[in-house]
Amino acid sequence: MAEPLYIRIKAEDNVAIAVHAIAAGTEIMDGVVTREDIPQGHKIALEAIPEGGAIIRYGVTLGYALRDIEKGGWINEHMLRLPTPPDVDHMQYGIHIRKDLPTPPVTTWEGYRNAEGYAGTRNFLGIITTVQCVEGVLNVAVDRIRRELLPKYPHVDDVVPINHAYGCGVAINAPEAKVPIRALTNICKHPNFGGELMIVGLGCEKLQPNMITDQVDPEHVLMLQDHKGFEASVQAIMDMAETKLRRLNERRRETLPLSDLIIGMQCGGSDAFSGVTANPSAGYASDMLVNGGATVLFSEVTEVRDGVHLLAERCVSKEVCDKLATEMKWYDHYLEQGEVDRSANPTPGNKKGGLSNIIEKAMGSIAKSGTAPIVEVLSPAERPSRKGLIFAATPASDIVCGPSQLASGITLQVFMTGRGTPYNLAAAPVVKVCSRTDMKEQWPDLIDISAGPIATGHATIEEIGTELFNFIIDVASGRKQTFAEHHRIYNYLCFFNPAPIT
Repeated sequence: MAEPLYIRIKAEDNVAIAVHAIAAGTEIMDGVVTREDIPQGHKIALEAIPEGGAIIRYGVTLGYALRDIEKGGWINEHMLRLPTPPDVDHMQYGIHIRKDLPTPPVTTWEGYRNAEGYAGTRNFLGIITTVQCVEGVLNVAVDRIRRELLPKYPHVDDVVPINHAYGCGVAINAPEAKVPIRALTNICKHPNFGGELMIVGLGCEKLQPNMITDQVDPEHVLMLQDHKGFEASVQAIMDMAETKLRRLNERRRETLPLSDLIIGMQCGGSDAFSGVTANPSAGYASDMLVNGGATVLFSEVTEVRDGVHLLAERCVSKEVCDKLATEMKWYDHYLEQGEVDRSANPTPGNKKGGLSNIIEKAMGSIAKSGTAPIVEVLSPAERPSRKGLIFAATPASDIVCGPSQLASGITLQVFMTGRGTPYNLAAAPVVKVCSRTDMKEQWPDLIDISAGPIATGHATIEEIGTELFNFIIDVASGRKQTFAEHHRIYNYLCFFNPAPIT
């Protein structure tokens, strides 16, 4: 079977993207001959577009031509003017509520049941810090715990320090300080930590332990300034850790319904194929998870802003739609304060991969949410109160979105990428899905699932989506590891802090 030269999403689109680089003078369809070399993933004009004319992909106006564009011409990021973003005050809701979601192959998995809330996909000792100042000492202690204590407790998967830059030198009482404080409060309750709370602080920081937990007794909280020197501090951490490890070692996996599973969806290093292959595949897997009873979070405010009206149509109630609008307006204002707008989002890699602007990126980004009804909208780092598909408002930055979703309770994340990133989380495994076959070939030991065969016609969205669903269940159940988990690639946690730093 001959591979296609281009991908056109909808009949009304006046552009297509190149499956591979196309040389000038190539006839890609009747009457359309490339005027110049077209890089892989970039747009080709399928008709002449006059200055000011709409450039349409996904059936959506991505922008307006800044100059005349010939049929067969290359369209890149320098050739579009952004339209006005959608109004969020008068959005319709509940008009696209799909009930015939795809049936999941299985409806159970093997997880660690918790006394309350979602089950864990891993059995970790989580150690939460109140301030960055303790990180150096804690890391020494964690290294010793892994070497000296963990071998005694084979049913505990690892020790995970929650290191971060928050806690002091910040306006702790500023209104928006509630965001990072809420994140750390909820991280204390993460399902993968099995209810064993362990907090290490310094003593003089602004973020005192009682601000993130009501369990401040010596069984759970250790302050370094209470101990006599380095060795005593390290030993105190190890002693507390051993008590926790002993209890965690009693936990075992058991067969659980999908309703005990909570998954995050995120994309980063996106390209023009992300919205055609990787993200729709993730969306199909998400639909199966939701239909089976699981909870799925998707995020990134800036990367849904231009498609927010489409999400509103899937909101199950006015309350959910109003919360969606509130989060969009809050972030619009946040960007305005920094004297930027949503156009600041696309990266050089996004553009090299064929994404011309934030609208094109957003149309591809929302595909990872699938088609299920949206049952709840969360502010950054909030915990869900309902089960199903949830929009968790977070920044689009990978290393900020991830910790925000962790705070909301995700126990596994699915991460779609077009350009490639080794990003991973220590507290929850991250499944990496790439949008192009070239990316899988470039990073065979970092990418778990390739959605590239969809672009070349060798697989369908349903096939890759089902493969991804099965892999999610295997990883969540501990039967498989992701490549990043195997390599122990862990990113520093950057909790979202919109409040001033003093």
